[in-house]
Amino acid sequence: MALMFLRETVKTYRERDPAARSNLEVLLCYPGLHAVVLHRLASPFYKAGYVTLGRFISHIGRFLTGIEIHPGAKLGRRLVIDHGMGVVIGETAEIGNDVHIYHQVTLGGTSSTQGKRHPTIGNNVIIGAGAKILGPVHIGDGARIGANAVVIAEVPPDTTVVGIPARPVERGLRKSRFDAYGTPCDPSLDPLFHEIALLRCELTALEGRIRAQDNPRAEANPL
Repeated sequence: MALMFLRETVKTYRERDPAARSNLEVLLCYPGLHAVVLHRLASPFYKAGYVTLGRFISHIGRFLTGIEIHPGAKLGRRLVIDHGMGVVIGETAEIGNDVHIYHQVTLGGTSSTQGKRHPTIGNNVIIGAGAKILGPVHIGDGARIGANAVVIAEVPPDTTVVGIPARPVERGLRKSRFDAYGTPCDPSLDPLFHEIALLRCELTALEGRIRAQDNPRAEANPL
């Protein structure tokens, strides 16, 4: 089982990262893989009641990789943590299969009470660098979370969200297999871009009305 986990995870890293030249390089030089391996070691101890031991193994993983995964979190298969530095995954977070997470991502809680307080991430989700997903929200299968987005509400399946707070954007007709950083490259897809464009149109119309009102005065009072 452990060998199958390593084999399929290493294969996934090589498929998604053109910088990965060999299986050995991935095994030795990819902190995201190391963090997940140590989590798989820590989690059974934590869930069996050996809380301190589980947390200590998790702490070692954080020290070695810069990635903090609580041993109580549930991770799916073929999880890729790209670059990884600064990633935080909370205790009640749940992550599905084939998820891709970039550096500085936080799956955080917004409550200090016991119970479910961290996000649930569906399958085939991409979470861009610096994104924050907060609270017990659900991110649907195939969703894309743009870089530096702050998500505090549900995200439907196959939806791309960007901004603070995160808002959905149109993906267009073409649906790519993999979107780096979960962020659309076309700025015209950003809803903020459309809002600014509308404001510019309103400003232009307002300037036109002002000029129309000023011209009769100028004709009536020639210099």
